[in-house]
Amino acid sequence: MQSWPRPEIPVVPGESTPPCLYDTATASLVEAKTGGSARLYVCGITPYDATHIGHAATYVAYDTLQRVWRDAGLTVHYAQNVTDIDDPLLDRARETNVSWRDLADEQVDLFRADMESLGVIPPDDFVAVTEVIAPIGEAVERMLKDGTAYRVPTPESDAGDDVYFDIAATESRGVWTLGSESGYDRETMLALSAERGGDPDRPGKRDPIDPLLWRAARAGEPHWPSPLGDGRPGWHIECSVIALRELGTDFTVQGGGSDLIFPHHELSAAHAAALSGEPLARVFSHTGMVAYQGEKMSKSLGNLVLVSALRSQGIDPRYIRLAILDHHYRSDWEWTDGLLSEAEQRVAAWSRAFSSSAPSGADATSVLRDVRVALRRDLDTPAALAVLDDAARTGVDDAAALRAAVLALVGVALA
Repeated sequence: MQSWPRPEIPVVPGESTPPCLYDTATASLVEAKTGGSARLYVCGITPYDATHIGHAATYVAYDTLQRVWRDAGLTVHYAQNVTDIDDPLLDRARETNVSWRDLADEQVDLFRADMESLGVIPPDDFVAVTEVIAPIGEAVERMLKDGTAYRVPTPESDAGDDVYFDIAATESRGVWTLGSESGYDRETMLALSAERGGDPDRPGKRDPIDPLLWRAARAGEPHWPSPLGDGRPGWHIECSVIALRELGTDFTVQGGGSDLIFPHHELSAAHAAALSGEPLARVFSHTGMVAYQGEKMSKSLGNLVLVSALRSQGIDPRYIRLAILDHHYRSDWEWTDGLLSEAEQRVAAWSRAFSSSAPSGADATSVLRDVRVALRRDLDTPAALAVLDDAARTGVDDAAALRAAVLALVGVALA
């Protein structure tokens, strides 16, 4: 699947080092580095609605991570999926009386446009689930053969049985343990499984938390052939297979929103461990939730602030990006329209201050050092923006260096 054009990323004077990120699994800051390269997987969209600010905040956060890595001289390999076949997409297509394929294509196009407008570096591998149905089917067949998956009789399907992941069998292999990433207790996991796409009450499962790997074809649903019989993938297995295919095992960072910690990231890592015998990633990183009008922004509640809607109102995407970056990526925060006017004032101030050098202004080298220190410390973008605000008030002795830094590290082009 085609992604979107890559933004300009100038080289910034001076040197930097790889960042430290908060790792959910160990609840600590760890250096996000593997040799001279970094491998990143960020869970992509289910394309049944347009990109809202919560989505954008996640992708801008990991775009910032890529920029910090590149500034430190690392090469970056970035992969992202698109869940273009799943129950929410099929439900929305039925509700709106459109083809699920047309709906997915339309929303992926809109997502590309939103990401390009926000200056987000595109993934090297932008993979739709429907492009890897066969490899997913083959992976599930392997899991059945090695005992980490099992069939559950499915009377409503003429194509065979559903296939589920066996958590206990996988834990016995010693590579992965339930709760090793999330740290959640079983009661919490059961509640979240029911809330976030699981089916803990399904008869025939060995453990209520065991997730679906392959859904046997039902009447009226899209399906594909596989060694398992006609059907389609479950949710978590798609990311396991795509990540292993594109990035290999033990890659640098698995990223996504904090609502993916469980079950999605926990069980994606479990599937990958069952398939490879190795850990999925070294760092499990998660962004906070964005609220609007007092509630977490979500499609189910309908309290969405859409990037495309803001753009159609003539809002400069630079203001949207800066409004997001003014909050730490791991924090929960609330969107207000006032954030855009504050961002507009910031862009104007930086554009004026960094348009020409001020011989008596601040030392640009010191400013760049402080910006880099903030970003290397768990992507502290609010602190980095504050450093640039201070420099804008005094002027700098090398405006060109600061303009390049704002574009390369913050992702904002100044007029």
